[in-house]
Amino acid sequence: MNDTGGASPLRKIIHIDMDAFYASVEQRDNPELRGKPLAVGGGHRGVVAAASYEARKFGVRSAMPSVTAKRRCPDLIFVKPRFDAYREVSHQIRAIFHEYTPHVEPLSLDEAYLDVTEDLKGIGIATRIAEEIRARIKAETGLTASAGVSYNKFLAKLASDQNKPDGLCVITPTKGEAFVASLPVKRFHGVGPKTAEKMARLGIETGADLRAQSLEFLQHNFGSSAGYYYNLARAICHRQVKADRPYKSVSAEDTFFDDLTEDEALVTELDRISRTLWTRIEAKGLSGRTVNLKVKYQDFRIVTRARSLGRAVASREEMLEIGAALLRSLLPAEKGIRLLGLGLSSLGEEAAAAPPPQLELLTA
Repeated sequence: MNDTGGASPLRKIIHIDMDAFYASVEQRDNPELRGKPLAVGGGHRGVVAAASYEARKFGVRSAMPSVTAKRRCPDLIFVKPRFDAYREVSHQIRAIFHEYTPHVEPLSLDEAYLDVTEDLKGIGIATRIAEEIRARIKAETGLTASAGVSYNKFLAKLASDQNKPDGLCVITPTKGEAFVASLPVKRFHGVGPKTAEKMARLGIETGADLRAQSLEFLQHNFGSSAGYYYNLARAICHRQVKADRPYKSVSAEDTFFDDLTEDEALVTELDRISRTLWTRIEAKGLSGRTVNLKVKYQDFRIVTRARSLGRAVASREEMLEIGAALLRSLLPAEKGIRLLGLGLSSLGEEAAAAPPPQLELLTA
């Protein structure tokens, strides 16, 4: 049987996650940085794109404002990201993956799912394949990777995080449910911070707590997501590994503690959000030509605006400039704004005749 309850054989899924990828590349290429707390990105009013394990001991994390990171770790060293270098290493790693299976689903430059149910080398044992891949990565790039091996994507991803850094974790079909039961639900893919908080208020903090709830209870409290959460608590995941799944869009947004009305404060927040978004865009190696703005007012009404270029957006500064222009078209704010979001779409598309920038107004 497989994880979907059918009659076909169990899948063999590996999730590979590079250890502190950007920071590790920087430490590999600059011996003076080895063993020191390091943050990639940051700088004045910036955010941390990645942190070395030496920095993580102080609580420094990705997407953290650089000011906060420096306060937590006064000796923190900031370096500018070199995404060309990271992409080059990522291509090396993916080439290794494809020697074992054509079924590779990259999630970003530093992690991917592999379906090795039928592997190209005829090894037949997923754990051995994961060990070989980790050894190849270390030998060919000088970097370490952690791997999770299991019978579905949900468990494989959880497993890859279990023994970091430079670790391997295998979750067999007989251990899947017990493994899930022992974990906090905030570690589950698809359970974000807000959902985890809501679950905690309902007395759901672990996988065991989640499994104890009926489907009806979950439907009442979580609507259409109920079935997904019900299955996760039972270590069931129906998602397939989809090779080279294309991204449709990438975005970042933030809900404010207090509703904002001042123009300057809103533009400042948009600048901060744009930095988080551009980090994600570069990390995924994406480009796009449509900038999207999302505004949610205090009464929960949502307004969106979009502007498309005849070419890919060239830089974070250009993306912010377009986003700020879209925002200013809605200012002064008619009422308090509780959320701002910025996104990039039309990914990888080339404009046919490179027409002049076009403003699209979309209101929901």
